[in-house]
Amino acid sequence: MRAYVVNKWVHPSQLKLVDDAPEPEATEGEIIVDVYSSALNFFDILQAQGKYQIKPPFPFNLGAEFAGKVAKDSPIPKGCPYKPGDRVFGNAQGSFADKVAAKWQAVNRLPDNLTFDQGAGLYITWPTSYEALVGRAELKPGESVLVNAAAGGVGIVAVQLAKALGATVIAAAGSQSKLDICKTYGGADYTVNYTTKDWQQEVLRITNGKGVDVVYDPVGRIAESLKCIAFKGRALVIGFAAGQIEKLPLNIVLLKNITVMGLHWGLYTYKEPSRIPIVWEELLGLFASGRIKPILYDKIFSLDEVAVGLDALEKRRTWGKVIVRIKDEKQRIVAKL
Repeated sequence: MRAYVVNKWVHPSQLKLVDDAPEPEATEGEIIVDVYSSALNFFDILQAQGKYQIKPPFPFNLGAEFAGKVAKDSPIPKGCPYKPGDRVFGNAQGSFADKVAAKWQAVNRLPDNLTFDQGAGLYITWPTSYEALVGRAELKPGESVLVNAAAGGVGIVAVQLAKALGATVIAAAGSQSKLDICKTYGGADYTVNYTTKDWQQEVLRITNGKGVDVVYDPVGRIAESLKCIAFKGRALVIGFAAGQIEKLPLNIVLLKNITVMGLHWGLYTYKEPSRIPIVWEELLGLFASGRIKPILYDKIFSLDEVAVGLDALEKRRTWGKVIVRIKDEKQRIVAKL
């Protein structure tokens, strides 16, 4: 079986695709999935180097998100609603491979109107953004949202969801090309380049001096965004993709009555599992209605190009969700041309 096997902590650029990795064996509560597409995440880069909070024992296969079909020889645990051949998407360690073992509770049925490529990047970014905006910030129709790094994987999702929820969306990114993507694909109402001096003044102009009700930040720009947040605004800490954990000026938090809140979706599995099916029911309903749809980077990588894709992700050359196609719909292996 083809896979990226991590035997020691290394930068992913040093990993090589092997074709003799052992096939996964399902343990209690797991199913085996034939992987058709996988999604790249920034934390894959960190995990390969031992810099991520989840550190599997060596050896382990890299990758976390997938879409595919339940394998014909997969065991079906008690209570599992899936059967061999069902189209599914989910989260499991080792998704950059031909097969993966996944807890059936970490798998959802792939909607008929979505492809494997579209489904591969759903499981982490979409509930993260939905729960952040709805469950934590309690976003209301008519409110305004500033989305930082808005062309990235979680950012473009937040833009779409905020629009679907009736908010006015200001998308912030570091180049005109990425801002164009936020408008064209995400449907942002306004765009702001946060590499320009005093960019917060533009946000204040757009909001008639009030500032935004909600800041959604996956990159590490909360501190500078507090200059254009409204009284009683809510700031969502989603991640630190820029590489630095921020130190916030708490005097501004005090003076503006701001709420700063975090969202770690993975923790819901242990702390609030009852919330997970509610979020997915609402999200899948939005997908079925066509009000939201996955936005994919325009280059689809093959499995032997995972390192190339992660390099592009690390250097911020991508937008939307970056996808690796492992097999096509006819189960033919996809190779680099």
